[in-house]
Amino acid sequence: MAPLAFVAISAIVLPLTFLTWTVVATDRTSRKAVEANLGLIKAGPRHSTWTVPEQLAALSRKVTPVGYAAKLDRRLAEAGRPRAWPLDRVLIAKPVLGLTTFALTVWMYLSNSAAWVLLVGLALIALGYFLPDILLYNTAIKRREDMQRAMPNMLDQMLISVEAGVGFEAAMGRAAENGSGPLADEFIRTLQDIQIGRPRREAFLALAERAPFADLRSFIRAVVQADQYGIAIANVLRAQAKEMRTKRRQRAEEHAMKIPVKILFPLMLTILPALFIVVMGPAFLNIVKMFAH
Repeated sequence: MAPLAFVAISAIVLPLTFLTWTVVATDRTSRKAVEANLGLIKAGPRHSTWTVPEQLAALSRKVTPVGYAAKLDRRLAEAGRPRAWPLDRVLIAKPVLGLTTFALTVWMYLSNSAAWVLLVGLALIALGYFLPDILLYNTAIKRREDMQRAMPNMLDQMLISVEAGVGFEAAMGRAAENGSGPLADEFIRTLQDIQIGRPRREAFLALAERAPFADLRSFIRAVVQADQYGIAIANVLRAQAKEMRTKRRQRAEEHAMKIPVKILFPLMLTILPALFIVVMGPAFLNIVKMFAH
């Protein structure tokens, strides 16, 4: 029993140490080479240059199915590609977390061989392996909601600029500079793609893939069709801005209608029992006393 417990504890400690090392490891040689080539000065803030070892990255790509890796890459794009979580680091973190929770399950089962311990351990293994997916999914949802909230105001700014005589791309750039958040960043990236020679249609379709929500896709579809058939972009922006404002009002009304349903269960579980005790408690005590006599 003792050797098995030692193996289980080692299987917990070693993957955690390995994961910590892969997160904080710094490729100092590559960093110095890049700084020498670019002539970077030492003054000023620097971003983290934490990297994943090339051997581990290659191994993780070999053992991960191509379709699943592509799915994770799309999810990273939807989440805005956080700097702290490149694709290679996610591919390494999943099996490490899975092995760590597996070792924890073995240690728990050796301590207590009850059936519920095994069930809890299996749930922990699944949670550990899919934890990066869950975090990326939640990040993508929050980012999508932020972009959806910023969409009507961004279109209004673009419409004002276009009606003032500014070109579409210049209006888009001005709205992105005045705005903030993921939508402004995506607009700037799209304009950069167009400036380096990428066709406008492909640049906007790539934007739709990075930010897949219905309002933005509708706007991109309208812009692509207007560019293809020669429709005045001001009319398209006016119609899209009006539609976005209407949808925003409808979403606000929908959230307001859901409030009574959301507060129903907290009301029933917290306030009503206390109110019932206060109102019916004295009457219940009087009834008990009456029957006791």
